[in-house]
Amino acid sequence: MIVGTPREIKDGEYRVALVPAGVEQLRKAGHEVLIERSAGTGTGISDEQCGEAGAEIVETAEEVYRRADMIVKVKEPLPQEYPLIRPGQIVFTYFHFAASEELTRAMIKSGAVCVAYETVELPDGSLPLLAPMSEVAGRMAVQQGAKHLERPMQGRGILLGGVPGVAPAHVVILGGGVVGSNAARVAAGMGADVTVLDINLERLRYLDDVMSRNVTTLYSNVYTIREKLKEADLLIGAVLVRGARAPVLVTRDMLKLMKPGAVIVDVAVDQGGCVETIHPTTHSDPTYVVEGVVHYAVANMPGAVPVTSTYALTNETLPYVLQLANDGYPRAVLSNPALEAGLSIVEGRVVMGAIAEQYGLPRTPVEEVLRR
Repeated sequence: MIVGTPREIKDGEYRVALVPAGVEQLRKAGHEVLIERSAGTGTGISDEQCGEAGAEIVETAEEVYRRADMIVKVKEPLPQEYPLIRPGQIVFTYFHFAASEELTRAMIKSGAVCVAYETVELPDGSLPLLAPMSEVAGRMAVQQGAKHLERPMQGRGILLGGVPGVAPAHVVILGGGVVGSNAARVAAGMGADVTVLDINLERLRYLDDVMSRNVTTLYSNVYTIREKLKEADLLIGAVLVRGARAPVLVTRDMLKLMKPGAVIVDVAVDQGGCVETIHPTTHSDPTYVVEGVVHYAVANMPGAVPVTSTYALTNETLPYVLQLANDGYPRAVLSNPALEAGLSIVEGRVVMGAIAEQYGLPRTPVEEVLRR
């Protein structure tokens, strides 16, 4: 199989989907690897390193898409990439279809086989390809929140951990999963007063057991969220519903309960966001203000730390890339339920139920598209 990796073109995106070690393993398995020139530069990986590992360096994304049987990316295709994707071509990347009907319909039209990193799921319910970036995003959410609480960034002018004689900031985290627990750990380590809300009592019990004493866990409901918004200096949205749009937990009216200059970092923006007033921003223009509250909604936060993020991601994705390349589609999917869970759109047919339901599209049973 010919595996191709184009350079990422999303604003502020410096990650790359294949590193030299991955190229080497694919070549040893008998596959060709195409990498667009300068694809790894933002991560500190040179074309020479990729070439030495066995990749062919090509000059344009158009050539990568034209020749490759499988495209391995980090972020979802952007509109200028839509026409390059071919019928039957496997595209393996973060799609986050729930956040974009335009992307969903474009991939249906393309006829490609779309396998989404974020919905690959193991038997225990964990999401192995989402987890490493959720870890990064959760930790970064606190860093960015602390930065944007500074007065020059339009924040309240409060130090997250306070100082002796002055109270620390109140950090409220909606969701106690991978993002939320990593955010809580970092915020608590910085000395903030942290509250984590979730609807899973078993998860709350676990967090209560492992977190430091400045982390409080609360069962999440509308009343509790409203009450905690009044205290919050920093609100972190860390809600996830696999493959579906994030539920809106904070309405525009609820923002009026927050302090002027408070900050929201909605990590769930990739899946539509859990704050009604949230919309995606970029690393070059990361914030805007609604009702006096600073909104930070960069949809590819881990792209700002590409060395950490690239290696954390490719450690997890490479085994799946190898299986897809070795076995092809659909045999790889039939033999691996985790990959089957990642199937979203297959040759013009939507197989992910949450996507079909959200956009009112017909859903094709996955068994039907795999029957060849």
